Amino acid sequence: MASTYNPGVHRFAVFVVIWTILLLVAGALVTSNDAALAVPDWPLSYGSLTPPMVGGIFYEHSHRLIAGGLGIFALVLGILVWVKDGRRWLRGFGIIAVLGVIVQAVLGGQVVIRLLHYWLPVIHACFAQIVFAAVLSIAVFTSRWWVSGQAPLEDRGTPTIHSLVLLNALIVYFQVFLGAGFRHQDLPIWPHIAGSMLVLASVVWTTVVLRKRFSQSRELSKARVLLHAVFGVQFLLGLGAYWARLTTADAPQPMRLMVVLTVTHTVVGALLFAVSVLTVLLCYRLVPRRREVVAAAQNQAAVQ
Repeated sequence: MASTYNPGVHRFAVFVVIWTILLLVAGALVTSNDAALAVPDWPLSYGSLTPPMVGGIFYEHSHRLIAGGLGIFALVLGILVWVKDGRRWLRGFGIIAVLGVIVQAVLGGQVVIRLLHYWLPVIHACFAQIVFAAVLSIAVFTSRWWVSGQAPLEDRGTPTIHSLVLLNALIVYFQVFLGAGFRHQDLPIWPHIAGSMLVLASVVWTTVVLRKRFSQSRELSKARVLLHAVFGVQFLLGLGAYWARLTTADAPQPMRLMVVLTVTHTVVGALLFAVSVLTVLLCYRLVPRRREVVAAAQNQAAVQ
């Protein structure tokens, strides 16, 4: 079913995306300040909704409050999409976003209850990226640009651009997993370093192909520049964060410089994954898949 642009739904979806980024910042602050177990119970904090906001409790309880806000906003967004938009598949994305937030909340609770064991903090961090991608996708799908007609682009290369950008997003997501494993002390640093080299190769390959095949597309050109820029910033932040971690290893508590660099590195990593997902969505919107092109040609021949 076709859909018309609803500015209210789209703007609220963009707000939920921004709120999700705020939640990612809050979560990174919990880990970087060693505050994950500052509150021993869940879902309440010391049996209260208003515990004393001191020390690590401030970071952990603030994280829970922001997560609770995301749960409410995701539910409202899902209802808006269901009521205002006629696309059934988009309604499915709304349901995924709501269920994803619920699962993420339960995972966060298990992190506390299980005392950071069983790779739960890593799973919690990685699942947050899936929720982020779902909310971002809804914001893109409800935009005026998406629902308006777009001139299709032809992809003549191999591998197809759809396969390439999807592979790039998966590689970036795998690097998120490696980074979370290192941050939560379940993996050494070298897999994360090796992963950064793999992401570098993937981003360069993807952006070169985008430039060669679709230099005339304004949207894909912007996506290409964003991929380059965000990865470059992320790489430099990674070097800075590791240097800060090494130089403050003997400090009695996390130092401000280390916290700032590590949190920024973590959040920009999430943004790199978001740009990778956005690139996938743009390619699927602008470039018809080859089987779709073949089917259209066969239909046209049959009509003639």
